[in-house]
Amino acid sequence: MSQQEIATLAGGCFWCLEAVYLEARGVLAVSSGYMGGQVDNPTYEAVCGGNTGHAEVTQITFDPSVIAFRDLLDVFFAIHDPTTLNRQGNDAGTQYRSAIFYHSDEQKQTAREVIAEIASDFENPIVTEVTAAEKFYPAEDYHKNYYASHSFQPYCMFVVSPKVKKFRAKFASMKK
Repeated sequence: MSQQEIATLAGGCFWCLEAVYLEARGVLAVSSGYMGGQVDNPTYEAVCGGNTGHAEVTQITFDPSVIAFRDLLDVFFAIHDPTTLNRQGNDAGTQYRSAIFYHSDEQKQTAREVIAEIASDFENPIVTEVTAAEKFYPAEDYHKNYYASHSFQPYCMFVVSPKVKKFRAKFASMKK
């Protein structure tokens, strides 16, 4: 039986992170959803409206003996821009913020260490929040494996695909 830990990351649209992490060795499950807001049981429409305070997140169940939390963060910081406040590309609003919702003190420490180590790699300051995990609300069923089911949709072609390709090229050794 494998060990299991959970990581919860927000890096813009959850379709992007889900598509990438589904391809990573050691990742056992990926679920898109919402975290960090003030409304119980938020809907996609409410979160996209920007009034619930939630971020679109990807919750990753992983085997730390195969892929470390630090490795998940290396991928995370490579596939999104952690220097834009409440924005990823054309997606703007607090729901698209960059955040690491930690599930342990060890994850919190690792997140802060990684941010400190990579800060000089970016022209602008990293604005990624490091916050304790809160209640996770799974996204509606139609978001599951969204990229796999809609890869020819314009948003997927122009926003998600480049992130998946970047993961495959830069982190080939982590690919399933």
